[in-house]
Amino acid sequence: MTGPVESALIDGIREKGCIHLALIDPEKFANTLPGIVTDLEDHGTTAIMIGGSTLRSSAQLDRTVKTIRDSCSLPTILFPNGPVGISRFAHAIFFMSLLNSSSTRYLIESQVIGASVVRRFNLEPIPVGYMVVGQSETAVSAVGRAKHIPFSEVDLATDYALAAQYLGMRFVYLEAGSGAEHMVEPRMVSRVSERINVPLIVGGGIRTPSQAERLAKAGASAIVTGTVLEQEGPGRVKQILAALKRA
Repeated sequence: MTGPVESALIDGIREKGCIHLALIDPEKFANTLPGIVTDLEDHGTTAIMIGGSTLRSSAQLDRTVKTIRDSCSLPTILFPNGPVGISRFAHAIFFMSLLNSSSTRYLIESQVIGASVVRRFNLEPIPVGYMVVGQSETAVSAVGRAKHIPFSEVDLATDYALAAQYLGMRFVYLEAGSGAEHMVEPRMVSRVSERINVPLIVGGGIRTPSQAERLAKAGASAIVTGTVLEQEGPGRVKQILAALKRA
């Protein structure tokens, strides 16, 4: 059953073609967070994702989610690295399986541990098939023990995406990794988006408006930016949103 946050994402994609999701890592933002999320809402960001590959403090996560909710009206979606990444104060959670992990911990075990917590906190679960692509060594690839899918292996990425859809996952997420040297190649985005019937989220290594525009034109349904927001602030994100509108 589709909940209100997922419905808002789908409606945004239908209206805009490609939406923007901002990723906030609780370990990397401090006193400037209220102003940042207010600006993001004004600029047209659709939702705020909260999480990080190395997050260890549930209390820090709770504080971050509450600050975001006090500062804007955007939906808050948890982007967990495991059970520690679940907060009762968020609206929803990307309930993900890291499809190309070599560890069952990230395929299903953490999800089993977290499922009852998601239910108890009354969070809206949004099923996502998540895969790490490219060959950059990033935190998510190391922590998640990902078996890299090179950008040249477009058919393999497509097969993973189809498997996710056929298993009932309602979004597919291609991740190059936070701070990745290269973003996901548009050729891979184009092929995957052509073959699946669910929205395609793309993140990692997106630093410029032209990169975002290329990915949107290739078929991305949502673009995620995190590092560029940390390093350059909402002004750069405003430019990226303008590029998505052009695309």
